[in-house]
Amino acid sequence: MAFFFLTIVWTAVSAQIVPFDSDRWEIRANESTILDHLGQKSLFMKNGLALVKGSVFTDGVIEFDIAFTGERGFMGAVWRAEDFMNYEEFYLRPHQSGQPDANQYEPVANGVETWQLYYGERYAAPVKYDFNQWVHVKIIVSGRHAEMYIKEMTTPVLIISELKREIVSGGVGLRVGEFSGAYFSNFQFTAMNNPPLKGKSKAPEQALPGTVKTWMVSNAFERKSLEKKYQLASDEKQKLRWTRLGCETSGLANLALVQGIQDGKNTAFAKVVIHSEREQVKKVTFGFSDAVMVYFNDRLIYGGNDGYRTRDHRFLGTIGLFDELWLPMKKGENELWMAVTEDFGGWGLMARFEDMSGIRFEEGSKE
Repeated sequence: MAFFFLTIVWTAVSAQIVPFDSDRWEIRANESTILDHLGQKSLFMKNGLALVKGSVFTDGVIEFDIAFTGERGFMGAVWRAEDFMNYEEFYLRPHQSGQPDANQYEPVANGVETWQLYYGERYAAPVKYDFNQWVHVKIIVSGRHAEMYIKEMTTPVLIISELKREIVSGGVGLRVGEFSGAYFSNFQFTAMNNPPLKGKSKAPEQALPGTVKTWMVSNAFERKSLEKKYQLASDEKQKLRWTRLGCETSGLANLALVQGIQDGKNTAFAKVVIHSEREQVKKVTFGFSDAVMVYFNDRLIYGGNDGYRTRDHRFLGTIGLFDELWLPMKKGENELWMAVTEDFGGWGLMARFEDMSGIRFEEGSKE
């Protein structure tokens, strides 16, 4: 009986078909043109975002046709868009056809993309694309979950078990990143409550014990202000403004949720206060994107750069618990500050103490 009800909901709601030559589109792109392509009225767009004016979408279905060459490019759809800087996104990478990262889900906050933070089989899937012909794409969104269909509409190529942005109503549309453009046709969306999903979602990633779950994040500033800054001065610290940021279940802190990057201000401190019962040394493993300077009890102890292609042309700079430090704890209160710099692909941080005996994180915020 429950299945019958879902079927009625699915068929009763009509799709909104939005022609590209209508006045319902707001397009902000370096290049956009309405033209006939491969026998269909289409939108060609390069490096830009197109939103349907007045669209209200929380859950439902988005469908469109897309055509592209095999050149490097990033093109797809957005939903739950609060504005042109904040939305959920799924895009295709035609130059990675058949590879594990042939496409990508990512949340975008304050204009900062996050593919370096969300990678692997949870967020991308191998798909072999057809070039210079129309390919149908369908996205089904239901609460925290989503399914992506490409070409074949009976089995999802990718199941997103945990959409990362808050569940809010927003606009729908299309986006093309840098490099090559793409053609779109037959765009439509259907807003509906709890559309049925065919696939089985994986359980969300869970952080291991000892993971820092909350950071205090400062206002953004220019990284060059930390050049030759080996010791943090109290008067400089007092000028900072702080925001409490909780981590995801995986332990990842998406720093772009606090602020975006403006006027070259691409660095922010994230700090945590650690109380130690005695003098001791504790190992912390951590990951960052893209670069970091680590201060412990106001003294600079580490610097690293994991930015895109900083090591070789294949280095992606994805985040993970790949670095480690041994921290000399004093008895009482200790402060770990990480100045994280974003350049491209994700502004993130994670950290874990392998042994929590004799130490604890301070609860709540400390401004």
